[in-house]
Amino acid sequence: MIHVDKLTKSFRDLRRGEVLAVDHITFDTRPGEVFGLLGPNGAGKTTTMRILCTVLKPTSGTATLAGFDVVTHATEVRQNIGFLSASTAIYDRMTAWEMVEYFGNLYGLSPERLTERMETIFASLQMNDFRDVLGGKLSTGMRQKVSIARAIVHDPPVMIFDEPTLGLDVLVARAVLQNIERLRDEGKCILYSTHIMREVEKLCDRVAIVSKGKIQTMGTLDELRDKHGQQDLEELFFQLVS
Repeated sequence: MIHVDKLTKSFRDLRRGEVLAVDHITFDTRPGEVFGLLGPNGAGKTTTMRILCTVLKPTSGTATLAGFDVVTHATEVRQNIGFLSASTAIYDRMTAWEMVEYFGNLYGLSPERLTERMETIFASLQMNDFRDVLGGKLSTGMRQKVSIARAIVHDPPVMIFDEPTLGLDVLVARAVLQNIERLRDEGKCILYSTHIMREVEKLCDRVAIVSKGKIQTMGTLDELRDKHGQQDLEELFFQLVS
């Protein structure tokens, strides 16, 4: 579903010169899998995801999602992904229903299909109690549910989550993780960026540990523990990124 080959992104810094934010990384993800990008702040996780979402163009290398190149077929890529982060904005003057409906229209869903999708999503995410509440009056948990709903309204095969639980309380974060597990069970391909170890252990089928723009190691958690001789994931992480 996602194929990344020697992906590189460099930026020009006035003091440091050319800086490699993403340094020739390569990985593949599959349907029905949560693939984790685990790394400290500044490791290159968000830059990678922005390239995959077509917000940034790579300096070199290639990336395809659902068979479409992120540079040459950006429109098709955007039609096949859903994106969620911790900082996704909500429109204060639109209701929860109106916001999800607005994004469904942007994706070109027919009125009948859009209504069907929204009824299903609002029921599964338990959003009907606040479907007519304005965004400005939604709680943090409600707002994040709206963000999830609008990310999946067009039923994309690929989901990209960039630290979606950052700053959320325990109950809201738990609900977000449960919904990601449900999406995986539906066969979605999920790329999940985080630096929270317990989320990796709970969610991820495979993990790439990223530091200074490079993938330091990659595999299932059991494979990584055996490979590096370290059973504690947190200690393994610090061993590789420090």
